[in-house]
Amino acid sequence: ARWRRGYSSAGAAEYLHRSICISLCSPSSRLPVPKLEDTITRYLNAQKPLLNDDQFRKTEELAHHFEKGIGRELHEQLVAQDNRNKHTSYITGPWFDMYLKAREPVVLNFNAFMSFNPDPKSEYNDQLIRATNMTVSAIRFMKTFRAGYLEPEVFHLNPEKSDTQIFKKIIRFVPSSLSWFGAYMVNAYPLDMSQYFRLFNSTRLPKLNRDELYTDEKAKHLLVLRNGNFYIFDVIDRDGNMLKPSEIQAHLKYILSDNSPAPAFPLGYLSSENRDTWALLRKNLLDNGNEEALQKVDSALFCLSLDDFPIKDFVHLSHTMLHGDGANRWYDKSFNLIITKDGTAGVNFEHSWGDGVAVLRFQNEVFKDSTRAPAISPQSQPASVDSSKAVQKLDFKLNDALKAGITKAKQTFDASVEALSLNLIQFHEGGKDLLKQKKVSPDAVAQLAFQMAFLRQYNQTVATYESCSTAAFKHGRTETIRPASIHTKKCSEAFVRELSKHSTEELQKLIVECSKYHGRLTKEAAMGQGFDRHLFGLRYLALSKGIALPDFYQDQAYARLNHNIISTSTLVSPAVQLGGFGPVVSDGFGVGYQVHDDWIGCNVSSYPTRNGKEFLQCIYKSLEDIFNVLKGKKISS
Repeated sequence: ARWRRGYSSAGAAEYLHRSICISLCSPSSRLPVPKLEDTITRYLNAQKPLLNDDQFRKTEELAHHFEKGIGRELHEQLVAQDNRNKHTSYITGPWFDMYLKAREPVVLNFNAFMSFNPDPKSEYNDQLIRATNMTVSAIRFMKTFRAGYLEPEVFHLNPEKSDTQIFKKIIRFVPSSLSWFGAYMVNAYPLDMSQYFRLFNSTRLPKLNRDELYTDEKAKHLLVLRNGNFYIFDVIDRDGNMLKPSEIQAHLKYILSDNSPAPAFPLGYLSSENRDTWALLRKNLLDNGNEEALQKVDSALFCLSLDDFPIKDFVHLSHTMLHGDGANRWYDKSFNLIITKDGTAGVNFEHSWGDGVAVLRFQNEVFKDSTRAPAISPQSQPASVDSSKAVQKLDFKLNDALKAGITKAKQTFDASVEALSLNLIQFHEGGKDLLKQKKVSPDAVAQLAFQMAFLRQYNQTVATYESCSTAAFKHGRTETIRPASIHTKKCSEAFVRELSKHSTEELQKLIVECSKYHGRLTKEAAMGQGFDRHLFGLRYLALSKGIALPDFYQDQAYARLNHNIISTSTLVSPAVQLGGFGPVVSDGFGVGYQVHDDWIGCNVSSYPTRNGKEFLQCIYKSLEDIFNVLKGKKISS
């Protein structure tokens, strides 16, 4: 269609697309506050596999006491408060606070990464070409979103009915108050996109006790980091048009050929510090005449990090994208787009402003646009412009206290990274296709393999977390799926400890039981019917009202359940090669996994108290056993 791309006078496409079903833009449904009795039942179901009978009896008693007493009062207050705040969800405030009040460094503790697949046309995987094309596509995404043209994010339960041009055309003419019903009729749920505006021109600012999110949509410049040096140049002109791609290419080429040495005290390390330490150092930076330079960093569209080395393998890729060297990143930026010497690209994103779904949508669009409609080609010549005038290198004035602060931040960062292990496996004996054919949930099988692996390695069942988006609701964030259940425990014990006692048919039945139960938990979580956020909201309410923390929350079993030793997150996308994050507790595993059509990928992070390599070997063995049983083969321990 003629309007698919808006063209500026410069001739470069300014937009990715113009949506024809804007009326679906956001969900009108509000995140429900679950019934208290449902929450308590679900909580006890999650506790059951983790406790012995005596412990469980004590926890059950505390839970029912809470449900009838103070918990009921808090729940009624939460519901009343939610009814007074219909513009948002009950979890929004508490969840922002949880992230922004956390004092640990964002790197390794909160920031996650997703790396892009290579460009299918290998000659486009050149650092300068890819950096230019991805920057242009990112700006197109931003402009498309801000103009209100971005296709709404829709979850299609039945894609062949709703993910079609005819549906989009019909829904266009339905008044927005009714378009929801049209979407529901065909099982298409618009997802919340309220986080998207924070993708650009945004930064998390360190403040004592609680950080702040800062956004300045008027800023027109890009921040580029190379070799620990900070550069900025405008990518949007006075009329709001994007700079010509050939000019962006020229400026990036200029930065890539700059011979300036790496700074003796790279500022990037400060953004990896403890938040209170960093807040005090930032105040010192501002008092020392760096206000303008910091303002440029904070308000930039995003941070483009250009690394001067190629990627050796997937483990090196994960380390590079999850933390890098500390000098060539600004971890507080809503995201860093990282491109290495060989054109390998990825995104490291700060987590307080938004969740994986928003970042994934951005990555999907940027990948699709930069590979299908690249702004420049290997034959393109950079514009003959004076980049030395357009590009400004930021200089920071550092006193002795700041230099000492950077030195200490580097030492802390290096020690944390030194302690972190990242390991990967790819399981090529089956994937989503085979599992669906056997009528079991692919996600349930992956989660069952993690439970089985941990039991094999450590002989126990521990608190496990799986993230689930609640973007089907207005201002929804995430809910927790609790994959460790009495079903996974029973099945894992059968495979690991009692193999000889079970026939292949019995083992198949146990897998199916796990799959059904996991499917139910997933559906409940996606519909806002988990228990974690509700209990978190009640606890937050008690603390904010100065009420003594109820005994229920002081139960060791409650603390143990929230000490997530296995923390997991999954995503599959044609744009993304792999994703990962650090363990959320010092004795835990961070598990990023992908179930593809015919293979399964798994990326595990750990610290010295846990052996990630061995855990992965146990996951591999578990997957092998599960797949063999589903294929009707007899297995051996």
